[in-house]
Amino acid sequence: MKVVNLKQAILQAWKERWSDYQWAINMKRFFPRGATWDILNLAEALLEQAMIGPSPNPLILSYLKYAISSQMVSYSTVLTAISKFDDFSRDLCVQSLLEIMDMFCDRLSCHGKAEECIGLCRALMSALNWLLRCAAFYTEKVKETLEQAAAESQLKMCLERLEKMLGSTKNRALIHIAKLEETSSWSTVEQSLIKLGENLNSLSNSPLRSQADDCVSLIKSIPTMLSVHSEQLNKTGFPTVHAVVLLEGTMNLTGETQPLVEQLMMVKRMQRIPSPLFVLEIWKACFVGLIESPEGTEELKWTAFTFLKIPQVLVKLKKYPQGEKDFTEDVNCAFEFLLKLTPLLDKADQRCNCDCTSLLLQECSKQGLLSEANMTNLVAKRTADREHAPRLKSAENANIQPNPGLILRAEPTVTNILKTMDADHSKSPEGLLGVLGHMLSGKSLDLLLAAAAATGKLKSFARKFIKLNEFTKHITGEGSKSAPVRALLFDISFLMLCHVAQTYGSEVILSELSPAGEVPFFETWMLTCMPEEGKILNPDHPCFRPDSTKVESLVALLNNSSEMKLVQMKWHEACLSISAAILEILNAWENSVLTFESIQKITDNIKGKVCSMAVCAVAWLVAHVRMLGLDEREKSLQMIRQLATPLHGENTLQFYNERVVIMSSILEHMCADVLQQTATQIKFPSTGMDTIPYWNLLPPKKPIKEVLTTVFTKVLEKGWVDSRSIHIFDTLLHMGGVYWFCNNLVKELLKETRKEHTLRAVELLYAIFCLDMQQLTLTLLGHILPNLLTDSSKWHTLMDPPGKALAKLSVWCALSSYSSHNKGQASARQKKRHREDIEDYTSLFPLDDTQPSKLMRLLSSNEEDANILSSPNRSMSSSLSASQLHTVSMRDPLNRVLANLFLLISSILGAKTAGTHTQFVQWFMEECVDCLEQGSRGSILQFMPFTMVSELVKVSTMSSPKIVLAITDLSLPLGRRVAAKAIAAL
Repeated sequence: MKVVNLKQAILQAWKERWSDYQWAINMKRFFPRGATWDILNLAEALLEQAMIGPSPNPLILSYLKYAISSQMVSYSTVLTAISKFDDFSRDLCVQSLLEIMDMFCDRLSCHGKAEECIGLCRALMSALNWLLRCAAFYTEKVKETLEQAAAESQLKMCLERLEKMLGSTKNRALIHIAKLEETSSWSTVEQSLIKLGENLNSLSNSPLRSQADDCVSLIKSIPTMLSVHSEQLNKTGFPTVHAVVLLEGTMNLTGETQPLVEQLMMVKRMQRIPSPLFVLEIWKACFVGLIESPEGTEELKWTAFTFLKIPQVLVKLKKYPQGEKDFTEDVNCAFEFLLKLTPLLDKADQRCNCDCTSLLLQECSKQGLLSEANMTNLVAKRTADREHAPRLKSAENANIQPNPGLILRAEPTVTNILKTMDADHSKSPEGLLGVLGHMLSGKSLDLLLAAAAATGKLKSFARKFIKLNEFTKHITGEGSKSAPVRALLFDISFLMLCHVAQTYGSEVILSELSPAGEVPFFETWMLTCMPEEGKILNPDHPCFRPDSTKVESLVALLNNSSEMKLVQMKWHEACLSISAAILEILNAWENSVLTFESIQKITDNIKGKVCSMAVCAVAWLVAHVRMLGLDEREKSLQMIRQLATPLHGENTLQFYNERVVIMSSILEHMCADVLQQTATQIKFPSTGMDTIPYWNLLPPKKPIKEVLTTVFTKVLEKGWVDSRSIHIFDTLLHMGGVYWFCNNLVKELLKETRKEHTLRAVELLYAIFCLDMQQLTLTLLGHILPNLLTDSSKWHTLMDPPGKALAKLSVWCALSSYSSHNKGQASARQKKRHREDIEDYTSLFPLDDTQPSKLMRLLSSNEEDANILSSPNRSMSSSLSASQLHTVSMRDPLNRVLANLFLLISSILGAKTAGTHTQFVQWFMEECVDCLEQGSRGSILQFMPFTMVSELVKVSTMSSPKIVLAITDLSLPLGRRVAAKAIAAL
């Protein structure tokens, strides 16, 4: 018999009462043309016929069950067909549909093309919606007294199926994909949820009600199923946070707070640190810094960092979403913990000679980080605790002024001084001079600078002084009365700027390029003539050779007059000409034209009225001495000695002693390197200022590799990095270069064999790498890892635990560099570094800009996969990744290195041989999944080729639906298809 359509064939089978297998054989005879049953909609046709009466037709249902068991129809068409049935009053029909769902709902899978897998996701979501509507219908019906028992049993069946379906993570993951694929269908699910929720309130049967609540909360968790991370509750110390805070406090006081806040948040997220312990660790680091900072400027810097900058950092941290918890509670909790560390607090109090904790608590309360009640409670606890603290003798106590109080008072003063400096200088230069003179006394200058640096005002402070320094160029119609004031304004502003440049780095002073305006005198002088660590000056540079007539007149002036003239004197010109003048004078002295007495008279003239000329003269002499042989240095060094010794005459200008103090400190910094190289001693007048902190830290006659390993071993034993070690690491990084530094530290890490040691080493190494995260990450991911992964003789070093630890370190570095790099934040300290990039990453990893690397044609392109994944208009390259669909620039070295690393990883996963390197790749990917900020488009995983997903799923520990969701970019249609295909095949 010739059958026209499906419906007729089913009816005929029913009339003739065929058994299920007979029916299947005959169907294949009727429709031999190879049309798939899904295209003919077989499942829907069978259900339609089976559900005609009040109860289902058992024979036709047996055909459907046979079709499902023999895989004639796909799961997705069956689910779609079920979800079209909406007459819930026919209890028996609903029951039989639920039984059909039981056949496969807990083990859904699909091994077809990506489109079919996406179809399964959609069908699952409509089936979910159908079950919800069904449950809502029966909860409504329970209210009718006559129907109650029947409705309750139907509802129970419905909820059981819901629980079964949602109980599997795989199903939830597929629904998650469907939600992103079809947002409109998800909103109907949400409406059904609301409706069910309304009806649930009237349910008296509590077991059913709690079962329904469980299902509802499971469905609500689907959109956020990736963002749930457990916190580490078994640890109390977090050395990375400690080290990052110490690094900022010792090296980057002037840096902006935002990058620091983001870096700390990154660490908190990657290491899953609970908020209270995180804040506690920040405070612990601050107190350690206060205790161990060298006396003088460093101590003031730390105080400003702790009392002014860190509260600002916490204010910014408070703005980050905290979940349910209140940040002020976390801060309170952190302080509660901190108060238990009595020895630490006592030592800090002793060092600062005041109750540090109470001052901090008040600051935090002012910034809205602590409630009034909590603050009073904590202050009372600390005061009671201090009763038992060891005291200094009262005589010693009297001379130590508590820095924290001074710093907190200095902060408003900074604002007032900035306002004063804004006024018109020409109106009352004497008044301004009074203010400046007051700033120079005692340690007020350093206090004010530290407070300005910690609150981000140092740059504007420096700009104001540069403006003042420029103002002193105007000399028209100057009389003998105003000349000394102008000389002093020039001198004080010059000395202050030098001091700021030496204490906080010259980048604080440089202005953003002013359009077409001339560069201020001080900036020009500082860039070309001022000696700094790591900057070698050429004494014969044109900048030291100004106009010869000016030089001659200056030499004559210095040699012939009894003292410097002040009226109409162009100080900035004198400062630029002094270097050439000194050369003339030195030559005259060398050739015995001038006697030692006349040299003394000349140096007295140079340093007598304004100290800045002496500073400029010594700056040139320092460059000059470096170029001389051992036997030629004597006179130049003697001249530096002469210039550094202050005058004891009556005839000096105002504030001479205060200015000499700053001058001596500046000269000491300038000469430090040269004096060390020439093994000369010059006694600088004891200025009350500290000798240069953290200078000359490396032990003599010891290879730097030994120094690196010794310091790292010490740090590892201690479990935290102290500020001295940070400075040693920084010096070594300068000396050895990025590759040497990174390579040797990774070797140290791979030597560790104990699990807890390797973990601690990673936490510390990450913090050490913060010295120059961008460059060290490029080296680690671009050179060191590829070398280890491609050289089979090194594979044994990647065993667990050190290999696992290296994977962790690599991911942490990659994530931090990538996130800060995209915000374009390199700290001033890192910009200042001499870039000795080992090579240009573009030539190292040749990528043409449309396709990823040809470097690794190791990737065998799996043709079958390629066809499945390709969207109709795009041929799938074996290394196509999300980053290309988001058009991320591949000219950028970091993106390039990441893209290549993932290609290498992909080729290792697809390779025929496995080993520790394969295991390493697995750890690397696991760590990526662990650390990711979920749902963030554009993380490092966007560089992973799509084909890698199916390879990864074959690795036992990676074959979970959550991992697939986490590693694919679900914002892209292609990403969703790849994920659906991988999950459906699990």
